[in-house]
Amino acid sequence: MKRSDIHLHMRIPEHPFEVLSGADRLTNTSNLIALLSCAVASGIITAMLGLPGVIGLICMPFLAAGFLLLFSRPAVGLYASIILGFTLIGFGRYAKGLQVGLLMDAILILTFMAIFLHPFRKKTDWSPVKNDITWLALIWFAYSLMQLFNPESNSTEAWFSGRGIGLYMASIIPLTLLFIRTEKHIDRFFLIWGICSLLVTAKGIHQQMFGPDRWEQAWLDEGNDKTHVLFGQLRVFSFLSDAGQFGANQAYTAVVAAIIALAQKKTTIRVFFICVALLSCYGLMISGTRGALSIPLVGIAAYSILRKKTLIAAIGILMLAGILFFFRYTTIGQNNYNIRRMRSAFDSNDPSLQVRLANQRLLKAYMAKRPFGGGIGHGGVKARRFLPNAFLSQIPTDSWYVLIWVEQGIVGLILHLFILGYVLLKSSYRIMFRIRDPVLKIKMTALAAGMAGVVVASYGNAVLGQMPTSILVYMSMAMMMNTKNLDRSALPVNALQASKKKINTNTTYQ
Repeated sequence: MKRSDIHLHMRIPEHPFEVLSGADRLTNTSNLIALLSCAVASGIITAMLGLPGVIGLICMPFLAAGFLLLFSRPAVGLYASIILGFTLIGFGRYAKGLQVGLLMDAILILTFMAIFLHPFRKKTDWSPVKNDITWLALIWFAYSLMQLFNPESNSTEAWFSGRGIGLYMASIIPLTLLFIRTEKHIDRFFLIWGICSLLVTAKGIHQQMFGPDRWEQAWLDEGNDKTHVLFGQLRVFSFLSDAGQFGANQAYTAVVAAIIALAQKKTTIRVFFICVALLSCYGLMISGTRGALSIPLVGIAAYSILRKKTLIAAIGILMLAGILFFFRYTTIGQNNYNIRRMRSAFDSNDPSLQVRLANQRLLKAYMAKRPFGGGIGHGGVKARRFLPNAFLSQIPTDSWYVLIWVEQGIVGLILHLFILGYVLLKSSYRIMFRIRDPVLKIKMTALAAGMAGVVVASYGNAVLGQMPTSILVYMSMAMMMNTKNLDRSALPVNALQASKKKINTNTTYQ
C-alpha cells in the first residue's frame, strides 16, 4: 500500500481550536430557534401553572426515562404504583385541578400495554395469574361494573370517582402474581414500602414541628380543619388523604416492618426495618387517629396465632393485655394530647361513637329495600359534589364496610367480606401448615397480620379503600395466595438451612 493510501485510511484528528464550543453552536440558526422555543414554552407553562408547571418541567426528563424503562421492564409499573399510592394525594394539594387519580390509572394501563408488547422481545408467562384470587378480584370488578346499571344510581360521574373500589383490585392482583415470583421480588417490595413509609413519616414530623405549608394550609381552610385541627392541635396527615389514613397506614407499616425485621439475616437491613417500625409508631401517635390502634392490637394477636409457638403466644397475650390496661384503666400520660385522644377510643360512651351508631340506624332503615345499594360514588359526604341533595350524601358513612353496604348493598357487602375472609383464612392455613421455607413463613405472617389489622380497623374508618393502604393490601393478598409457587422458588436458596432444621420437604399443598 502506498504511503498516500495509508493517509487516506487514517483518521485525521480535529484540531482543538477548530472544534465548535457550546456558545459557537448557538450561531447556528436552527439551534438558536430551538433553544428560544423551549425557553418561551417553559415560560408560558410556568406563568400559567405556577409551581406545578415548574415541577412538571423538572419531572419531564425523568418521566420520559421512566416511560422507556417501563416498556423495557414492565415490572417497574407495579412498583411505581406503590410510590404513587404514597404521593399522589399529597401532590394534588400542590396541583389544584389536576386529576391525580388518573395518574394511577395511567400507570396501570401503561403497565398492561407494556406486558402485551413485551412478548416481541420475550414471551410472557401468564401461568402465575391462574389463581383463585384473580377470579375473585375479577368477580368483584364485574359486580362493580354492574353498578352502572343500578336503578338507584343517578350519576355516572359519581361511579367514575369511585371506580377504584373494583378496578384497582382487578389490576394490582394479576400484576403482583405476574411480577413478584421470588423472594428477591418480595424483598424489593418490602424495601420500597419501607422507604416510602419513612418519607411520609418525615413529612408528618415536619408538619408537627413547623406546621403545614401554604398549600396544605389552603387545603385545611377548605373545611378540612374541622377534622384536622382539634383543640388547637394539628392532626398530622403528611402526603396522604387525611390523618385517619396516615395513622392507619403507619400502624399497618409498623406491624409488618416489626415482623419483617425478624426475617432479616443482615444487621443493616434488620436495623432499617426496626427504624421503619419505630418511626411508624410515632407517626401513628401524631396522627391522632384512634381507630388505627386496633391494627397493632389485632396484628399482635394474629402473629401470636400464626407462629404456633407457646412462648410467642404468651408474649403476645401479655403485650395485648398491657396495652389494653394502659389505655382503659390508667390515666398515665393523660396530659399528652395524643395519648389522651387515643385513650378515648376505649370509651364506649364517646360522643363520636354515638353519632356513628345513630347514623347507621338511619341508613339501616333506608337500605332495607335496596339490596344492591345506592350506587358506587353515591354514599357519604364525598358524594355531595355530584348529588348535593341526595339522602345518602347527607349522612357520613365513616366505616369502610358501611360505605360498601350503602353503595353496593348487602349483596356487595357479603361478597366483599367473603373475599377478605377467604384470603385471610386460606393464607393463614398455608402459613401455619404448608409453607416449608422458614424465612418465607415469617414474611407471609407479616403480611397476614398486617392485613388482619387493616380489615378490623376498616370497621371504624374507610382505611381499606384509600391509597396507599389499598394498593399494599391487594399486593399482599396476591402474595399470600401464591405461597405455593413462592415456597418452591425459595427452597433452593434455603435448602441447606431447611435440611439442618429437618423441615419436611415432602409436604404438599391441599
